[in-house]
Amino acid sequence: MATNAPLSEFALFQNLPEELLEKVAKICEEATFSEGDYIFREGDDADKLHFLLDGEIVLKVRLTSRPDSITVSAVSQQFESFGWSGIVPPYHYTASAVCDTDCKVLTIPGAGFLKLLEENPSAGFSVMRRLTELVASRLRTSRQALLKTL
Repeated sequence: MATNAPLSEFALFQNLPEELLEKVAKICEEATFSEGDYIFREGDDADKLHFLLDGEIVLKVRLTSRPDSITVSAVSQQFESFGWSGIVPPYHYTASAVCDTDCKVLTIPGAGFLKLLEENPSAGFSVMRRLTELVASRLRTSRQALLKTL
């Protein structure tokens, strides 16, 4: 299912060839979720990369020392990506994504997306570099959140 979202505006896809963006758009799906819905749960098999189109999502992790999960990050910017585990081995979500409001989300199947990136190595390198920056930022945010709980 193609998307109407302007992929060229997504930070992960900036400056990618239009031909590649058209192929990515063809494998995207849009979904809506209600406040309180889980988009995915920590530990689940990860097979999709997600982007926020509208709403707010919190990323939560379980602590073995506490019964509740803690929020380690929030996704609130339009076109912001989350669920990067869908394209990074070992393909298990490292947090749960919970809708803080009603949300609209764009999902891209991980395997199909990786195949497109492999067919376009220069663009693939650019995307993976940006993804690495995102992962590093989320790790810093998660570390700060975890330290506050100690």
